[in-house]
Amino acid sequence: MRNLIIFIRRYFNFFLFLVIEIFCLVLVFRNNNYQRATVLNSANRVTAGLYKKYNAIQYYFHLKAINDSLAVENDRLRNQLLRDFRTADTLADQVKEISDTAGRRKYLYMPARVVNNSVNTLVNYITIERGSEEGVTPNMAVISATGVAGIVRSVSDHYAVAISLLNKDSRISARLTRTGNFGSVRWNGRNPRYGTLTDIPRNVKVYKNDSVVTSGYSTIFPEGLLIGYVEGFTEQKSSNFHTIRIRFATDFYRLQYVSVIRNLMSEEQKKLEASVPHE
Repeated sequence: MRNLIIFIRRYFNFFLFLVIEIFCLVLVFRNNNYQRATVLNSANRVTAGLYKKYNAIQYYFHLKAINDSLAVENDRLRNQLLRDFRTADTLADQVKEISDTAGRRKYLYMPARVVNNSVNTLVNYITIERGSEEGVTPNMAVISATGVAGIVRSVSDHYAVAISLLNKDSRISARLTRTGNFGSVRWNGRNPRYGTLTDIPRNVKVYKNDSVVTSGYSTIFPEGLLIGYVEGFTEQKSSNFHTIRIRFATDFYRLQYVSVIRNLMSEEQKKLEASVPHE
């Protein structure tokens, strides 16, 4: 207490000046419209700036929840796409009666968070937080928000590992959007942003920036999913095919959320194809 009294006595003049100064400023701002408006505007700007910074910080700490909700919403919308249904044949009633006139779902999309992802080796993999208990099985397609990402290889109860598109053993059946010609996409093993489309005949005209999409010639990927864009091509006299350089649509450096695609009719197709005799 004694120290407090000594402190007040020592700085009494300063505190008195401060009180009088504040009192004078209050009188000035209260009785002069211009000064009052200036102070209010300045205070509003400061307050708005503080609120903006606070909201930015709050938004940053809620990014995970926002990303989770966006991933779920994206797949909910994908699951409503008509292209993922096998529509009933309207002429089939000439052969037999069809009860499923609305069509049958063929593909189901499931969101998943990426927990590990490599890009710097020749055999890159993507680990996702969704496993067999959530319906994931090997040979399911994995896509990002912008394009194809890989194919599920192995699964545990709550996790799955997918072969990345950035894998020397990865091959995906693809087609050029403008011409409709089919080929195969593989990674060139060097730059994670680029790959190669092969098996396109030399007589086919190739357009720069043409979209390269999945062909649908498998039980894994639906038709028409974006793989990348044509960057350029080269021709070799010893070959009858183009070597087309493509830019991947998926940015593997920033992969955080993906969707796993389940083909609900894959077993039926595989069983039928396996029953056909091969000479």
